[in-house]
Amino acid sequence: MNLRFNDKPISRRKFFGQAGCAAIGVSTLYSSLVSLKAFSAAALANSALGGDPEYKALVCLFKSGGNDSFNMLMPRSPSEYAEYATTRSNLAIAADSMLPIFPDAAGGRLFGIHPNLPRVQQMFNDGKMAFLSNVGTLVEPTTKEQYYDGLVNLPLGLYSHSDQGQQWMTGLPNERSGTGWGGKVADLINDMNNNPNISMNLSLGGTNIFQTGVDTIEFALDPYNGSSGIYGYGATEDWNVFDRMRTQAINSMVDAEYSNMFEKTYIDVVKRSRDGHIQFQEAIGAVPEFQTQFTDNYLSRSFQMAAYSIAAHEALGMKRQIFFIDYGGWDHHDEVLNNQNDMFYDLDNALGEFADALAELGLGKQVTTFTMSEFGRTLTSNGNGTDHAWGGNVMVMGDDVIGKRIYGEYPTLALQSSIELGSGVLIPQLSADQYFAELALWFGVSPSELSLIFPTLTNFYQPGGNPPIGFLNI
Repeated sequence: MNLRFNDKPISRRKFFGQAGCAAIGVSTLYSSLVSLKAFSAAALANSALGGDPEYKALVCLFKSGGNDSFNMLMPRSPSEYAEYATTRSNLAIAADSMLPIFPDAAGGRLFGIHPNLPRVQQMFNDGKMAFLSNVGTLVEPTTKEQYYDGLVNLPLGLYSHSDQGQQWMTGLPNERSGTGWGGKVADLINDMNNNPNISMNLSLGGTNIFQTGVDTIEFALDPYNGSSGIYGYGATEDWNVFDRMRTQAINSMVDAEYSNMFEKTYIDVVKRSRDGHIQFQEAIGAVPEFQTQFTDNYLSRSFQMAAYSIAAHEALGMKRQIFFIDYGGWDHHDEVLNNQNDMFYDLDNALGEFADALAELGLGKQVTTFTMSEFGRTLTSNGNGTDHAWGGNVMVMGDDVIGKRIYGEYPTLALQSSIELGSGVLIPQLSADQYFAELALWFGVSPSELSLIFPTLTNFYQPGGNPPIGFLNI
């Protein structure tokens, strides 16, 4: 294999800071003692656990910083493009440089995407990708008049990076929480997997709120090395007396019997970390090399590691996996056009490469990739960039996506519209919780349990009927 792994030891600081307990994939001591019994009962009752369910994975790509997504998906109809060009002024993409897409059920409206997204164009037109338009955090449906008159509950810390990023990760628009919706989903259906040493949640972005549950924490991966493991443990290729002594000491410590509950709990954590690292590296090391060539950068290598982890799911005893990839740098208060040219180019390559690898595995229907970001950005220019706003556009990719569609109502981009609050800040028309709930349903969460994860969802959608939006085959 030309594998992405190398055996260079990482620093002790890096191991404990990045992998640390995140590589454990099991409960912390606290949550072991006070785990939510309701979640356990729900997991046992969940019909998705019956029989032998097919494998599924969710892959979350978080565009940290706030993506200017109205230069990702744009109108091409002459009148709508004129509105777009007037509002965006010096930030408008020329109509003849847009890549045309041909969405079904568009009512005769024409759309294009950024010129550096040719693979996205291909996948959309082939029906394997969809856009959701004007999505954002909402506590309840909101009009322009209600917003200005203070007659509606608004998301906490609107326009704030920290608050809005947290709310996209937690599904809790009206409170601050360290528990993410990906973590709560894993809490709920964790019994679908058969590996106590490796979490359902695998992170290519270090510790994150999205994958943190009550009983779940992420198993942190390095895009190039996979599981980092314990520094110096079992490093046979560079074996030296210190590593040998370290390995013997760790083995003696974790294999001993302890009567004290706290000592035993701690050692069990270390042992599962050690065993999980060994299992993971052996499993992905046995995966044949992909024919797909991944670009040698952080984003593509992150998707490559996710692909190897997906390929190894049977060896790892996994029926469900949730991946988190953090792609930062989207806070473009300046040079938005130049920055997006480069970043969309890398994003397009990575998504195309990942789709090709999944096709090799025959798992295109079993994996759904979706994007999130803190917020959209202002439609108006601040001179050479854009500022924090609210509603924006997202992408969903996979063979189980009902693609070649734009879901939600793509808004007029003219200023002073019924949902525009000034400077091109748009009130979202689709709640982020509707988006998340549909992903959770596809993944196997029961409709009756959605309100446990998304408490404000019922302000927009009543679980039990049709899917919240309809972009996935459920």
